[in-house]
This record gives sequence, C-alpha cells and structure tokens, in this order.
Amino acid sequence: MGKIARVTCLLLISLNFTCSSERNISPKEQEIFLQARHQGEQAGEAFARCQRFVHGWLNHADPTSHLIPRNLTRDTDIWNAKDAAADNYPFMVLTCALTDRGMFNGLMVDMLESEIKRTSRVGRIPDTYSFSRKDFAEKSIDMDRLVFGGSEYAKDGLLPLTEWLGSSPWSERMIGIVDDIWKYASYVTGSGSLPSLSNEVNGEMLQILSRLFWMTGDKKYLGWAYRLADFYLIEQPLIGKDEKIRLRDHGCEIVAGLSEIYMTAHYLASDRKEIYRQPIHDLFDRILQLGRNEQGMLYNWFRPLSGEHDDQICDTWGYNFNGFYTIYILDRTETYRQAVLKALSSLNDHYQGYPWEGNSADGYADAIEGAINLYNREPIPSAAAWIDSQIKIMWTIQKADGIIEGWHGDGNFARTSIMYALWKTNGLWCDPWRNDINLGAVYADGKLYISLNSAKSWQGKIMFDHRRHHDFLHLPLDYPRINQFPEWYTVQRETSYQLTDSDLSESRQVSGENLLQGFPVSLEGATEKHFIVSAEN
Repeated sequence: MGKIARVTCLLLISLNFTCSSERNISPKEQEIFLQARHQGEQAGEAFARCQRFVHGWLNHADPTSHLIPRNLTRDTDIWNAKDAAADNYPFMVLTCALTDRGMFNGLMVDMLESEIKRTSRVGRIPDTYSFSRKDFAEKSIDMDRLVFGGSEYAKDGLLPLTEWLGSSPWSERMIGIVDDIWKYASYVTGSGSLPSLSNEVNGEMLQILSRLFWMTGDKKYLGWAYRLADFYLIEQPLIGKDEKIRLRDHGCEIVAGLSEIYMTAHYLASDRKEIYRQPIHDLFDRILQLGRNEQGMLYNWFRPLSGEHDDQICDTWGYNFNGFYTIYILDRTETYRQAVLKALSSLNDHYQGYPWEGNSADGYADAIEGAINLYNREPIPSAAAWIDSQIKIMWTIQKADGIIEGWHGDGNFARTSIMYALWKTNGLWCDPWRNDINLGAVYADGKLYISLNSAKSWQGKIMFDHRRHHDFLHLPLDYPRINQFPEWYTVQRETSYQLTDSDLSESRQVSGENLLQGFPVSLEGATEKHFIVSAEN
C-alpha cells in the first residue's frame, strides 16, 4: 500500500470506515461524508427537540378527551380549532410520523377521533370545546367563528399533513370541513356566494381549493376557487382602494392564494388566465413598489394608493414571496425572481438575531420556514448560513420540559424544526427513530452521500422521500407553497438506483420501489456507516 493510500486509510479510520484496497475514498468524498455527518447531528437535534415538544404538551392534555388546551397560562380549559387544532396538534402528528410510529398510529389517531366526535358542530365544522363542561364553550352558533376556525385548521394544519402523508384520516377531516364550509357559504357577491369576506379565510380557501382540485379531480373545488379569484381580481381588486394590504401573518394568505389559482388557470384555462394576468401582476408590482424596504424585505402592511406603510417588516416575508416565485415560474417575470433573490441575499448581513414578532419562537419559525422553502429553489449559500444560525436561536427558547413558550404557536417551532431536519437529511429519515441516531445526507455531483451513526446497536430502515407534489397532490409542478415540506432528494418508483456501501466497497442495484419501502441497515454497537446512492441512466 502506497503512502497516499496509507494516509487515506488513517482518515477513513477517523470516520469509522472499513479500509479496502479495492476502493480508495477520495479526499473530496471524505469531505462530503464529514459534512453529511455534521448535518446528521443537526437533524438529530431537530428531531429530538420536536419529540420533547410532543411529550411536553401531552403532559397537559385533557385526560378525558385527550385534546390539548389552547394555551398553558390562559384558556387552559378549552380546545379550539383556529389555534390548538390549526397550529399545535398537526405538528405533534407529523413529529410522531417521523419519530414514533406507535404513537402516530395510536394516540394521534385517538385524538383526531375524539376531536371529530366532540367538536363537530355544524356538519363537520368544529367549534370551541370546554373540558370542564364536556360540551361546547359557546352556547350560540356563530358561523363566522366556525368558518374562521375550520379554515385555519384545514389550511394551517391538515393541509401540511396531507402534503406529507397523502390520503389519511387527516385528509378526510380536511375535506369534510372544507365541503361543509362551502355548503353554508352565505355572503352573496357578484362572483357568487362566499363563506366569508375575510381576506385571510378566502386566501386560505384559495390555497386549499387549488390543491384539493388537483388532488381529487373534483371540479367543485375548482369552481369555488375561481369564484374567489373573480372576486379579488375582477370584482373588488385589492389595490382599487386605499385600505391596508396586510403582508404579515394572516394577510399573506391572499397573496399566496391568488398565485395558486393563477397557476391552476395557467394549466387548465388559458383564457381565464389572461383575464387574471393583469390584475395579479398589478397587485404584485404594487407590493414591490410600496411594500418593501431597501433590503427587499416586506413591511407588515402598506396602503396601495397613498403608499403609507408600517415601519416593521413581517416574519412571513417568505410566505408572500412564494407567490412571487410561482408567478415567475409561470410567466418568467424576472423582476419577481430578483425580488426573491434580493430578500434571500440580505438575510445573513442584515437580519442576524432580528426580533421577529418581538423575538418569539413563532416569529423565528415563520421567517426560517420562508427562507428554507425559497432556498430549496434558489440555493444561496449566505441564506443557508443564516438559516443555520437562526435555528439555534429559536431552539434556545425551548424549555427543559419540552414546552417552548406555552401557547399554540409552539407547534410552529416543531413544524420548522422538521423542515430544517429534512433539509439536512435530504428528505431521509430512520424507522424506527431513536434519539441517539444521526442521519445526514449531502447531494453532490449527481450522487447522494449518506452518513448514519448511533451510540449503540440499532436495526431498522433508511426511508427515502418521493415526489409528493406529484404522487399525492397530482400537481403539475412543485411551486413554493406556505407550510409545505420541500422536496430535496426524491426517489422515483420506476427508476433503478445504484447503492454503494462505502465501508465495504460493495455496490448493488436497487429499484426505486424498494428504496421507497426502506433500505434495511444494521448498526453494531457505537458505529457509523456510509452509503452512496445514484440514479442509473
């Protein structure tokens, strides 16, 4: 063995590789595997924090209904749809799907069934439930309250779950709520009856309906979505009066929602798209003209005629820019892409430790999510550095018992931590998960480099992601969406892959179908394994 080979072997021993004279690991591969190992540590911390969040909140669940309260310092006697259900519970479900399949298939399903049984009030639309009364908290039925809560639950919570899980009891719950919200639509407009006149509700509905149409093929969802688009782009354009256009949380929903129905019209109804084109570009152009600061970040609100705006920027800047990037993909409007690039590029220099919503974990979660989702499309290195630094700040807010701040926004901490973890694993996860396991993956030169290590023996599977936007939602393209879990390395069932065990210098051909069922791995004691996966031409 020559001098170079001996040096290489010493480096590999430090990585727990098995040295083989048949295959020398290049210095570049060593560096990639070290990066994968580091990313595995980052992902492992993220998953562990999410699991502590779940157990922390379950300690406060109502013992009879198993439902979690709205908050831990006030409103402790109620479960409600717009907060407990929309922001917190769904990301307990998703955490369990990735880290505790027993609890996912057990308690998480039990909580859903209990919620449906106890809280459905008008059809399948939920209302606020009192633990002490074992009945609804409000004696009277307020349809605006029910529609708002149901819309929040469906879009903020059940829709992200459906993007990850596909068809499930949670997607059935979402469809039932949406169908009944529209069943009782009572606001008569020139565009047709709407369930609300709230920009937030209608923006949420535009997002849900656009995706539900592609997912189910049911044209009623398309018709309802067009009804909303007609109202906001033709009948009552947002920039037609000098009322505040809110870009921060709640207001950003309509910007994103209009971009989603515009995408659908692009593929299905070119004549309708042409009708929508000018109004939606007018709105987006006005936002860029009056609604952002010198670093390209968006204000909380602005007035489209006078130009008055808030001095503070919104943590949901990325949620709005999802819509801009979608229109860029469809119409190749380069100014919209440049707006996204400017915002992403400004983060590391200007927004280190920025007090999003007064340094709340929820503010960090929304801002980081926006960066992750757009980085997935435009991988700017400085944006990646910013995400890595800011997630650490958000994590410091979590308490020893797993609770973050003790309100329903804690779920968003878990949502964004999961997004971060899946970025670091390139969409991979372990089944079963354990808190001493670190799985990280780096995609480089057309290959996926995987590092897996544990503190003690483990046997299980490495699970791979797939094109969820196509396989679950049947979307024509993977445009950026609020609260989606971005796709990184995705396996296609019909493709063959070469999987190399770098420690043993052994390669095998594996079908995409088999990879998606999970690749079996055994770790003996405290050890580390390394694999390379590449699609065969």
